[in-house]
Amino acid sequence: MTKIHDIAYVASLGPVIPVLQFDDVEQGVAVCRALYAGGVKVLEITLRTEAGLKVIERASQIADDIVVGVGTLTRADQVDAAVKAGAQFGVSPGLTATLDRAARDAGLPLLPGVMTPSDIIAALEAGYETVKFFPAQQAGGVAMLKAFHGPFPTLKFCPTGGITYETASNFLALPNVVCVGGSWLVPKAAVDAQNWDEISHLARTASELARHGGAH
Repeated sequence: MTKIHDIAYVASLGPVIPVLQFDDVEQGVAVCRALYAGGVKVLEITLRTEAGLKVIERASQIADDIVVGVGTLTRADQVDAAVKAGAQFGVSPGLTATLDRAARDAGLPLLPGVMTPSDIIAALEAGYETVKFFPAQQAGGVAMLKAFHGPFPTLKFCPTGGITYETASNFLALPNVVCVGGSWLVPKAAVDAQNWDEISHLARTASELARHGGAH
């Protein structure tokens, strides 16, 4: 397993990081395998359900080059549990000094969520250069990210929340967007039907989305 030192490296691995939550461990592992088969090597598995930690543990063993992160970190005590399960990076909807310290102490690269200029300034003061813009669509979408670029020209964003395949390209075309988070790669109907081929296909189409400057 590759040791991840930098959230910017995680963000560079693909244009889309799927945001995943599972009620069932076996189902979660099957979805992760299907996403990996479709070329998506970075996964964010959230702690919104009890199955999250176990899926992180199992998914981390799928391949040497898979990068599995933990999402919805809101408390410091969740960090250690996630690292023990095999999480290689963390994602949080916001940032507190306690959460920041816990992630640093555990050596877990963190993608903290921001929504306002004050959030951004706090993240910059804490040393973050790449952040999650959440909830992206509800907080102003592409127009808001364009507005942020002026006062915060060096900051890179991973917008997440309400983004679809149809709208992802609009975000990825922005100079301050490095990747997007999305759940459209794992539609409920496909999971319920165990249609892993469809999920692999959606992963392939997501992996082929162009980023700013035409880079993939």
